[in-house]
Amino acid sequence: MRGAAVLMVAAAIAMAGCGAGTDTPGTVVDLSQVEGAAGVRGITLATPMPKPTTALTDTAGKPFDLRAATAGKLTLVFFGFTNCPDICPTTMADLAAARSLLGAADQAQLRVVFVATDPARDTPAAVRRWLGQFDSSFIGVTGTWDDVAHLADQLGVPVQAPRQGSDGSWTVTHGSQVTAFSPDGVARVAYQAGTSVEDYAHDIPLLLRGEV
Repeated sequence: MRGAAVLMVAAAIAMAGCGAGTDTPGTVVDLSQVEGAAGVRGITLATPMPKPTTALTDTAGKPFDLRAATAGKLTLVFFGFTNCPDICPTTMADLAAARSLLGAADQAQLRVVFVATDPARDTPAAVRRWLGQFDSSFIGVTGTWDDVAHLADQLGVPVQAPRQGSDGSWTVTHGSQVTAFSPDGVARVAYQAGTSVEDYAHDIPLLLRGEV
């Protein structure tokens, strides 16, 4: 994976190891103190990334190609799973709250894509029900583990295949960052776990206007 080289931060990329009842975040970065974050409160990517194509499935059971389905939109991509007890629901709730602070025109130009890292348990229907708790506009996608892991690798997001312990509990480890693809289809900024609603709401209009 190339994740360690993607973010211009001294700290290691945050990982979330999520079990049956725990969610252990990695380093939470104070974004206001990150070198290279001038103008926006996110973290500047060392190398801008073009939005990749995908072979995933949306919550309606239809093929989902990230590049085509979100063309011309500001697209925030997060990897997680519906049984996650902490980081995943917190991130979705924060993004939903930030979206609610935007005007209608900006809301219409924003897409939030949740990629399920526990595809064996997170069916499209399960993902749709879970996302509905936060914002009905959020897009949920799943697929084979290989397809999910391939997309994560392209975005520099570290993930590990879900594993079940001898006691029946599951551990699903995934990077906790949100990758922001501007309307031109290029990601230049990412957000670590712990980003505030206010920081997202501050940056989204800048990203929409191409000021990053």
